[in-house]
Amino acid sequence: MERAATKVLVVGGTGYLGQHVLEGLSKIADDGVPYDLAFTYHSTPNPPPLLLAGVPQCLAFHVDLRTGDGLETVSRRFGQDPDAAMAVNVPSALVNWISSFQDRDALLLIHLSTDQVYAGVKSFYKEEDEAAPVNVYGKSKMAAEKFISEKCSNYAILRSSIIYGPQTISPVPKSLPIQWIDGVLSKGEPVEFFHDEFRCPVYVKDVVTVILSLIHRWRSEGDKQMKLLLNLGGPNRVSRVEMAEVVAKVRGYNASLIKPVSASSVDRGVSSPADISMDISNLVQALGIRPTPFQDGVKSTLEIA
Repeated sequence: MERAATKVLVVGGTGYLGQHVLEGLSKIADDGVPYDLAFTYHSTPNPPPLLLAGVPQCLAFHVDLRTGDGLETVSRRFGQDPDAAMAVNVPSALVNWISSFQDRDALLLIHLSTDQVYAGVKSFYKEEDEAAPVNVYGKSKMAAEKFISEKCSNYAILRSSIIYGPQTISPVPKSLPIQWIDGVLSKGEPVEFFHDEFRCPVYVKDVVTVILSLIHRWRSEGDKQMKLLLNLGGPNRVSRVEMAEVVAKVRGYNASLIKPVSASSVDRGVSSPADISMDISNLVQALGIRPTPFQDGVKSTLEIA
């Protein structure tokens, strides 16, 4: 009997990570069967033509995740009783929608959370450490994690650090971290960077690899039980100054242009945790994936051999 295609719904598919996930899924198959792909979009009346051309097999759905408008159309056109489905970047409206499925135990939710659920008072947080976010963004993500763990039968929550990497098929308007640093340093003028905020930036292709690995694991395990919480970061703990120094090194810029300043010297209007570097040993052990070192990821991002 021919195996049915795995259905994958990428929520926020026109965003930076969403486009990379769609591109990655479109290039591989699940045991020889191509994935049945769909994505949601909201900020534009129509999906980006470049994305549709780059991933032509995809269905696109206009969905308002604040109200849930459009989710029933996804049900009708993408299948109301799939034997597997995946979703990325999911708020409560979508969780409630998934929970309404009769066969919801056959669904897996992959949710992108954030390292900002941690308070930032120590280095290399583990998943079992207390989550005590200091800003609204972190608190909203913490609430989403709690909601998902209570409502979903199967889930994987990924606490992601800064995601960096190459531009998407349909260029996103937001500033990308490495490209921004490259741009300001290329002007040859002094630039200030924080020396006392630390993260573990993760290369976008590694994030895609993690998501694909979770999908494969979900499909290959017969009991279809998954309740995972994983830190998702790169192997290097770096400050903004150190990030800029790596870009300067691989580009050959004058590193003396990088001026270290304290994060406390700038009023950003929101609290920011000082050190939310993460221990990723559980990710490495669970999935056998070793994320790309930061300097190597920067070279790949800037296409430097």
